[in-house]
Amino acid sequence: MSNKPIIDKDGEVRELTVKDFKKFKPLAQSNPSLLAKIKRGVGERGPQKTPTKVPISIRVSPEVAEYFRAEGKGWQKHMDKILQEYVAQQK
Repeated sequence: MSNKPIIDKDGEVRELTVKDFKKFKPLAQSNPSLLAKIKRGVGERGPQKTPTKVPISIRVSPEVAEYFRAEGKGWQKHMDKILQEYVAQQK
């Protein structure tokens, strides 16, 4: 392995050699606690940082449902925005 450090004084990484790569260890050996923090299953999301919405189930007329669904993607956000505006007006 080259005796030169991998990172120079300017923070630039030099070109790695085969000998450099042979010195590397798997993350499970070098830092298992970090691996445990970042390891997730396929399709698994990380924990939600702060709950932003509350799941509820409401009944609306077919006309209301059709109107909002016709907007396509984001129709629930739009409905939420309208309800937030209504709540703000009531205060």
